[in-house]
Amino acid sequence: MTINRHRVTIFGKKECCLCDQAIEVLQKVNESIPFDLEKIDISDNLELLARFGPKIPVVFVDAVQAFIYRVNENRLRALLNRC
Repeated sequence: MTINRHRVTIFGKKECCLCDQAIEVLQKVNESIPFDLEKIDISDNLELLARFGPKIPVVFVDAVQAFIYRVNENRLRALLNRC
């Protein structure tokens, strides 16, 4: 039986304090509920800057937008425990 891991993607930029805080929460949760974490820096991508720029960090769980600005640890755990 194959267990599919969740994929969590964070769109952000370097030197973004909210992005750093979100990554801390993601890494903390990842220690107890393992998932694949993808970090995407939007700094050099005009399309992503236009889409996410004023709202970063933006976090997707399994390709569904779950958080903007801040990651709620309890909600993230609930999302990851659903399946």
